[in-house]
Amino acid sequence: MTELSIEKLLSGKKNLERVLDNLKEGIIAHDLDRRIFFFNHEAERITGFRREEVLGKDCHEAFGAPFCGESCSFCDDRPLTENDQEYTITTSAKNGDSRRLEVSLTTMRDEADRAVGVLAAFRDLTDLFCLRINTEQMTSYGNIIGQDAKMRQLFKQIRDVADYDYPVHISGETGTGKELVASAVHTESRRGGAAFVPINCGALPEGLLESELFGHVRGAFSGAIRDKKGRFELADGGTIFLDEVAELSRPMQVKLLRFLQEGCFEKVGGEQTIAVNVRLISATNKDLLQEVRRNNFRDDLYYRLNVIPIHIPPLRERKTDIPILVEHFLTEAGDSYRRKPPEISKPALARMFEYHWPGNVRELQNAIQYAIVKSNGKEISPSDLPMELQGKEDTGRRSGPVRKLDAEMVRAALVKTGGNKARAARLLDVGRATLYRFLHDYPEM
Repeated sequence: MTELSIEKLLSGKKNLERVLDNLKEGIIAHDLDRRIFFFNHEAERITGFRREEVLGKDCHEAFGAPFCGESCSFCDDRPLTENDQEYTITTSAKNGDSRRLEVSLTTMRDEADRAVGVLAAFRDLTDLFCLRINTEQMTSYGNIIGQDAKMRQLFKQIRDVADYDYPVHISGETGTGKELVASAVHTESRRGGAAFVPINCGALPEGLLESELFGHVRGAFSGAIRDKKGRFELADGGTIFLDEVAELSRPMQVKLLRFLQEGCFEKVGGEQTIAVNVRLISATNKDLLQEVRRNNFRDDLYYRLNVIPIHIPPLRERKTDIPILVEHFLTEAGDSYRRKPPEISKPALARMFEYHWPGNVRELQNAIQYAIVKSNGKEISPSDLPMELQGKEDTGRRSGPVRKLDAEMVRAALVKTGGNKARAARLLDVGRATLYRFLHDYPEM
């Protein structure tokens, strides 16, 4: 068939519709007034809306909300971008089910190169996410690295809470990545295209903190030479993340509680009440309920913040993630400095499994950066690790008996699992660190 014949074939509306209807991607096209004029079969399947329900309607009205959430290019008089866009969104199907979609947006133009509308092609990632979780193939989620069962459960929890606007409280030790989890919840939600505004409540004095959170008007205090927007106002439409929320003073807790109850506030020195639409995520490395019992934190604010609790496990409880975290930090360093990163020796990795990691993933990252410099580009050995990791094995936190291994049973387990050490350790009913130590002692294995 000649190019002319193909062009003539596709110029027919019915033939073009047949082509688009047989794609494995959903297709929505609307004009500059957001009126939908095309909706293919895959779009019907993914969204649950029938074609006749949406054609000719305003995109926002047809789905009850902007289909692209905060990533919509047709909200608040935003200018239509000249370039194609790609982003991931969370939206709701007609039956209320949450769907995670990968969207590609293209501006449609007429013969005079004038913008006349947009075409959105989207692919449903929801089932793929569930499959990867269930088959233990997921090693990262957003910028969070992990494959341990506790981390897979955390990924699922992030995915489950993202579609709701309820307050989330994240607990975990210092260095576990609480801001990364908060950012992932925001990114996975319908607010993902709007602002994510973090603030550390423990890093600022109370007077300055109130101004940072709620803003101030000119002349409110010495140095207030102009009106200033606070973090809540900057986060309008998006998410605000209050880290170290347990450090808030009692007066600030009252102001935050009022905002959570009424959704509005006044700037420092101002009289005008300002209403904003934000999702609030808080975090602390303290036991917030214990702070309530000590009368350091208001119980009514605690229950307002702790609607959906998320706990991040410490690194010592998911040591099977150490190899992939080490690989990630080594690759990251190689990319940053445009050179091949050093490899890590088995003895050095075994030493990492033995360490207790009080500083969690942040301490591990620092240890890898130190080792990269110390090794001078060569293979990282135990002597290249920080001094804390070069002491004796940290056995103080172990619980339960350690099963003894012998060469024959280890060899059989490795053969049965095709050399997969993580699976072999599970088969032997020992921790991965125990197996690594055994293999280090018996290099002929």
